[in-house]
Amino acid sequence: MDIIKEISNELNESKQWPSFSSGDTITVTYKIKEGSKERLQSFQGTVIQRRGSGSTETFTIRKMSGGTGVERIFPLGSPFLEKIVVNKEGSVRRSRLFYLRERTGKSARIKEKKYFSKKK
Repeated sequence: MDIIKEISNELNESKQWPSFSSGDTITVTYKIKEGSKERLQSFQGTVIQRRGSGSTETFTIRKMSGGTGVERIFPLGSPFLEKIVVNKEGSVRRSRLFYLRERTGKSARIKEKKYFSKKK
């Protein structure tokens, strides 16, 4: 099985993306083909899950658009992904944040990670 994974990773050369996990707020810029034209579109939201490994890894982003929740699944190995920017790192205890689907407003907020610097 390891040989199969190695070969599939070699065949599907993916770009190096910044490290992010569930709870982080990220902006994904991706290409959209409309006929013969191409354009870039951004999708900003909270990462609810990362799933899979290697070339088949995907992540799901959720955002609120006009009071309606919108989720989008992106494969990490997709050639249409242009850019991923981590806007905010969230502090969560779970790897899958499906409970956010039932919550709105203040209860759907995620705390930001705190970084402590050593004082000399």
